[in-house]
Amino acid sequence: MKIAIPVNEKSMDTSICISFGRTPYFMIYDTETKESQFLENVAATSQGGAGIAAAQALVDSGAKALLTPRCGENAAQVLTAAGMKIYKTMNDSVSDNINAFVEGKLSVLDEIHSGFHGHGGN
Repeated sequence: MKIAIPVNEKSMDTSICISFGRTPYFMIYDTETKESQFLENVAATSQGGAGIAAAQALVDSGAKALLTPRCGENAAQVLTAAGMKIYKTMNDSVSDNINAFVEGKLSVLDEIHSGFHGHGGN
């Protein structure tokens, strides 16, 4: 299964980015092949709608799950409409969260915020 994680750098040693819509990159990790690729988040510098655009890019990537510390309402609607599940990360370690996801230890993110809509984050 392909999972997506917002990350600060193009590296397995990077940390998870706190901002979903404004993250510089998304790591797309395949839990079966253990291969990862990095997508640049072209929505990160947009004036508005960064979360929605970022969510659509993840849907287009073929990822089936998102591991993130938080997610805005509009982005979550795009993701869930496409059948993607959203899980809450437990810390900022990429490898810790991948392992926890594979072991079924991450909980579904149920605290979806209303978004920042023009206030510099998403």
